[in-house]
Amino acid sequence: MIDAKKAIRTFIAGAALALMAGFAGSAAASEVKAVVNGTAITSGDVAKRQAFLRLQHTKADAKAAEEQLIDETLKRQEIARVRMSVSQQDVDASFARFSTGNKLSVEQMSQILDRAGVGVDHFKAFIAVQMSWPRIVNARYGSTSRLSNYDLVSRMMQNNKQKPVTTEYMLQQIIFVVPEAKRSAITGKRKSEAEASRSKFPGCDQAKVFAATMRDVSVRDLGRMLAPEIPQDWKPLVEQAKGNTTGTRVTDKGVEYLAICSQRQVSDDQAAEMVFRQEDLDKSKGDKEAKPENENSKKYLDELRKKAQIAYR
Repeated sequence: MIDAKKAIRTFIAGAALALMAGFAGSAAASEVKAVVNGTAITSGDVAKRQAFLRLQHTKADAKAAEEQLIDETLKRQEIARVRMSVSQQDVDASFARFSTGNKLSVEQMSQILDRAGVGVDHFKAFIAVQMSWPRIVNARYGSTSRLSNYDLVSRMMQNNKQKPVTTEYMLQQIIFVVPEAKRSAITGKRKSEAEASRSKFPGCDQAKVFAATMRDVSVRDLGRMLAPEIPQDWKPLVEQAKGNTTGTRVTDKGVEYLAICSQRQVSDDQAAEMVFRQEDLDKSKGDKEAKPENENSKKYLDELRKKAQIAYR
């Protein structure tokens, strides 16, 4: 399994060396190296993954690359089965942020990937799995195990016997639906419509009546959500919201915004657990020795491997 954090930390340095060396992927005709539940992995795929691994200064032999691609294929198939893939827009946006974060344009980053023998499509496919896989792991097992009463009390003792305070939101999701077939043609128009509707939003009690006055707009009640529970994609918009709606964002469903029905500060046991769990998660993200994937992820992947039909050529 590729450590995504390590990939981000070391990618640019390796890419720069690749440009200096001027190496590129082999142009030799591809042959099938493995078949995973009917999906072929070719020698061309393996060569691209080897190039990607070289950029990370990690083991880049053909066998290691092939096994990573098998794992990635199994994950991609499972993501498709449960229909929890991030959208192409999310992937493109992540690629753009990655480029900007490294002081490069999308075009410059694309050139680096092509010259290194990785290619934009291969890298974006990697990004899509890295973004989608944690969603289905969390959906199946939960984001993390619950803290026991003893753990809660112990953490509160460390916190001067005070329960931490967080914000409780009551939320609705307003979706201006964009069919996949019309995504490129009407997304801009739907975004303008969604933005215009925010100033007229009558409040959560009248949201469904309000949505019925517009075409292809749906309302989903999200209910109570504590601040640490809000998905990372939405968190900045909720925190920066002025009034009773957030800014809009394009998703795989269309153009969406959240309606904030109410918010208040809370400090009950559930809030305390959420805050402590988020603190643990943040700490683990900064831990250089932390494993790239948790036990539930490994367990899930092991199950997929046991059930899969994998043929090596």
